[in-house]
Amino acid sequence: MSITAVSISDLPAVNATLNATSAVLLVIAFLMIKARRYRWHGGLMIAAVTTSAAFLVSYLIYHANVGSRRFPVQIPWIRIVYFSILLTHTILAAVIVPLVIWTLWRAAGRKWAKHRRIGPWTFWIWLYVSVTGVIIYWMLYHLPGMIQQA
Repeated sequence: MSITAVSISDLPAVNATLNATSAVLLVIAFLMIKARRYRWHGGLMIAAVTTSAAFLVSYLIYHANVGSRRFPVQIPWIRIVYFSILLTHTILAAVIVPLVIWTLWRAAGRKWAKHRRIGPWTFWIWLYVSVTGVIIYWMLYHLPGMIQQA
């Protein structure tokens, strides 16, 4: 068995994978809380936080080394869709970090009523950020090649 090193150019795909994993963990955690499987919910949320934290570290490493990447597609309606998703994603990504910390703090302090009030907001925003992160990756790194082939 060999371990292959991950290069800086691999990080966008790693980041998309971490975002997708986080989204799946969030949905399963949501289903577990609805089923009143509190320990499963808690474990899945810890896994989602860990996955999202790994994403954030990887994202920062990538952008510290590469900077930003311009969206190469020049088709106006696709640019509008891309930048609309990017704008909402970016704003909510800035909001979600303190919101997750706040929600986790309430859970750690066993302030369940307060946790339940903020949890749904945190869930939906976090899920949106995770899913749109994958969409942005696909639009930035895969859509241009698909358009050129068409």
